[in-house]
Amino acid sequence: STITYVMDTVPALKSLSGHPYLVDRNGATVEIIVEEPQIHTGSDGDSFVFEIRPQPDEADLARGAAIFEDAPCVLRLVPFGERHVQIARILGANGLRVPASAREDVLRIIGGLASVATIHSDIEGADTGTRAVEPDASLYVQIQPRGDGLDVEAVTRPLGPKSAPCRPGVGEAGIFGMRDGTSASTTRDLEAEAAVLRGFRECCPALARASEISANKWQTTDAETSFEFLTQLQDISDHVTIEWPAGGRRTVKRLNAGAVSLTASALGGRDWFEVSGEIRVDENLVLPLKELLGLMDDSKGRFVRIDGDTFLALTNDFRRRLDELRALGETRGGGVRVHPSAIPLLSKLSEDADTFHADEAWDAAAAKIDEAASLTPQVPSTFRGELRDYQHEGFAWIARLAHWTTGACLADDMGLGKTIQALAFLVARAPQGPSLVVAPTSVCPNWLEEAARFAPTLAMKEFRHGDRKETVERLGPMDVLVASYGLLQSESELLASKEWNAIVLDEAQSIKNMSTKRSAAAMKLNARFKLITTGTPIENNLSELWNLFRFIAPHYLGSHESFNRKFAVAIAGENGAGARRRLRRIIAPFLLRRTKEQVLTELPPKTEVTLRVELYPEERTLYEALRRRAVEEIEAGREDGGDVRFTILAQLTKLRLACCNSALALPEGNEGFRSAKLDAYAEIVSDLRSGGHKALVFSQFVSHLSILKKYLEENDIPFQYLDGSTPPEERKRRVDAFQNGLGDVFLISLKAGGTGLNLTAADYVVHMDPWWNPAVEAQASDRTHRIGQERPVTIYRIVAKETVEEKITDLHAWKRELAESLLSESSTPSKLSADEMLELIRGAE
Repeated sequence: STITYVMDTVPALKSLSGHPYLVDRNGATVEIIVEEPQIHTGSDGDSFVFEIRPQPDEADLARGAAIFEDAPCVLRLVPFGERHVQIARILGANGLRVPASAREDVLRIIGGLASVATIHSDIEGADTGTRAVEPDASLYVQIQPRGDGLDVEAVTRPLGPKSAPCRPGVGEAGIFGMRDGTSASTTRDLEAEAAVLRGFRECCPALARASEISANKWQTTDAETSFEFLTQLQDISDHVTIEWPAGGRRTVKRLNAGAVSLTASALGGRDWFEVSGEIRVDENLVLPLKELLGLMDDSKGRFVRIDGDTFLALTNDFRRRLDELRALGETRGGGVRVHPSAIPLLSKLSEDADTFHADEAWDAAAAKIDEAASLTPQVPSTFRGELRDYQHEGFAWIARLAHWTTGACLADDMGLGKTIQALAFLVARAPQGPSLVVAPTSVCPNWLEEAARFAPTLAMKEFRHGDRKETVERLGPMDVLVASYGLLQSESELLASKEWNAIVLDEAQSIKNMSTKRSAAAMKLNARFKLITTGTPIENNLSELWNLFRFIAPHYLGSHESFNRKFAVAIAGENGAGARRRLRRIIAPFLLRRTKEQVLTELPPKTEVTLRVELYPEERTLYEALRRRAVEEIEAGREDGGDVRFTILAQLTKLRLACCNSALALPEGNEGFRSAKLDAYAEIVSDLRSGGHKALVFSQFVSHLSILKKYLEENDIPFQYLDGSTPPEERKRRVDAFQNGLGDVFLISLKAGGTGLNLTAADYVVHMDPWWNPAVEAQASDRTHRIGQERPVTIYRIVAKETVEEKITDLHAWKRELAESLLSESSTPSKLSADEMLELIRGAE
């Protein structure tokens, strides 16, 4: 059987007014506002007009109330008692007009009705027989919570706290009603009310970020704005009256670092510390530090919910300090476990705390840090190079970090002399024991040359020659072993068996991939201090950044899982900018990066030009045929349910080759068609030679370089050539030859020429095909735009119009944060989904 409940609508709605958990069928909070009817009377010269507001219709009078939707999810209920009904019927739908000659009768009517309803009147000098009182111009702020937001309305109550509300500064001046159980009247000071409202808006600037419904009504939708407003409202709580619905009050308590008591002590030896403490919110509430940090996980901005409707308003500085503690530490036991390298960042929190107690181990570590900060490292007299000011600063920065911690990352822009700064440090450090330098095979000879030139007191040893085991065993002070990354991997156990004084990993992006054997070999190395150098900005790919820091400062950034949770996920979420700033602040003590624009004001200007060439008709036809076939094959693979990612990558490579030269995409032996890119290249080379310029020409594809090389040979244009198969000795010979004037063009593959080359003899750079990673492209360009370059440098990028190349170039412009995640050598944009890569192929179809 079905049970039906029938409720009397008006009493039910009155009972639900102000209830905090009233929602509609969609879960949206519903507010019911109950107001009394009001009578308005005024003179139009010839007569007085009486009106009841709101004007009820017969249905309203029959059920005893007017009900209407004031705003989405806001119902306004105006009950009509028996006398209100009688008055409404007397006044009628158009109001009641009374002749001006009956003024005294009107005043008596007003006085009689004041006990039934609030009356608003513009009749001046009205003597109604009611008790005259001083107007109340103070502000009443009505607040209704709605999800994370608030509905805010500022009103006045001219006849006192429980009288009918009025919109400040608006409406009739005369008002009649009940006060303290008797009829009363007053004349509103509209100017004063308007001034109070203006002052309220000025004192609560958060309302400027809210939606303004009217001059005295606002709606906030986000938690941050809502709580900022409530915090500002607290500052003027002595001057306004705040009205909350039943059960809907939200309490905000201010909190700063002065409310914290902290304790720091060594945990499990000198490698870890535990930070614990408590926060005194008020006399009745004390939170353990660990509990507050846990509550912050679910908070937004600087406001933290501690129970249903009570929130903490942390100062921005205090919130930042706690965020750093959360980011650097792992909650364990009763506190937070932190690495000793975190002490500098936590010093401000400990200084501002109400009390801070630390054990001897913490004090000793902090003293070591202070001692390092006060050092003035001097470049040894045996170092023969003259460091520029910024290079001396880099050397001193490395030396200070080496005094107290385990590692550092020198990430200066390409061409700023990272090698010479590292060599100066190695000379200063050499008496303490043997050091190890690991670099790409092609860069190892450069280290030997630079050391011979600037650091002759260092005994440089090439790891690739002789008995390697014996070489390692005999190393002592002043010795520096130079090894390639390939040898690091193959001789991992031998190199890991040595306790090194210092290790330098040059071009450290070589170990950024945590899953490689090369990275695993690097992590086995033992040294009192580890320095990595890389000219590629490293903060764009978070997993790679974590792996670099795992080498120079193990455990500082926590586990890979916690790092991803705290940063990778956060940066991709709503508070991405805040998480990115927090990460940069955390790594800043251990990462130094200067750009050319900052430190080399004497470096000549660099101009970058993108040449978008139109493919010839036959090239366009071939490209379009390949593109359509690629889409068909990918779609067929999808229909079969297979993983099409590798198919997409293969098709992308084929299309990119077709953009370079059609011969590269046709069956072997087919010479292809006339090439728009080859013609553009030929024109550039001809113009440069006629002007006495030299150029570096880069391509990712060795097969493409072969075509460019053939053109130079056929036209008797002197050139040099490097690709990944060029032996180190031959590589050096060709670089020296070009620097000495032998060759107008230097053809270079990505693998061979991305790092370790100084080619300032050239003043033009030509990129024949766009690279996935713009940072790698910039590194290649910096082979010539670096210290020693005296002429302006021009960089050309040749891009085939309306092709996948143009889309890759556009990626650089609007999605540069992906640059570090795109693998140039394998042409694999690792952060692009299959759908996004397929979109590159689809084009404008």
